[in-house]
Amino acid sequence: MRFAIIAGTVVCALGVGLAASYSRATDPATETAAPIYGVTIPEGYRDWKFVAPAQEAPPLDELRAVLGNDIAIDAYRSGTLPFPDGSVLVKLAYKRKQSAEFAPATVPGAPTTVQVMVKDSKKYPDSHGWGFGRFINGKPVDQKQHETCLACHEGNVVDHDYVFTRYAP
Repeated sequence: MRFAIIAGTVVCALGVGLAASYSRATDPATETAAPIYGVTIPEGYRDWKFVAPAQEAPPLDELRAVLGNDIAIDAYRSGTLPFPDGSVLVKLAYKRKQSAEFAPATVPGAPTTVQVMVKDSKKYPDSHGWGFGRFINGKPVDQKQHETCLACHEGNVVDHDYVFTRYAP
């Protein structure tokens, strides 16, 4: 990744012919970080290993896929709880849609959110070692929506280190 200053603007070259620019007064990390915990969408997460699928009933009516980094996958496979620091889980959520090719099948429709959990006991001691992030179209949701993450995990999955998803064999 290369950075250059052009007419008072920092330009970051992201790839062949692509660039993103930010004003000097703007910190790109704070624009992409979720409120409360400062969690961001991890680079390369789409190449991580599959943990499990999930389906949400109405009103959300979503299909979800959970991915994990190598640390999280190793913990799942070995049955390690609590998850070790460095574990990261990403949940991809999509509206459910009937398949055009096969009517009984449900397929992913429009994406709704990307949700991220990061285990770092030192950074997040007040939330049982987990930092949370929820993103729509790559941007963090507002703090009010974001405040529900920890409460839901505390209320339902204390005995599984605050993680809902179980590893699908």
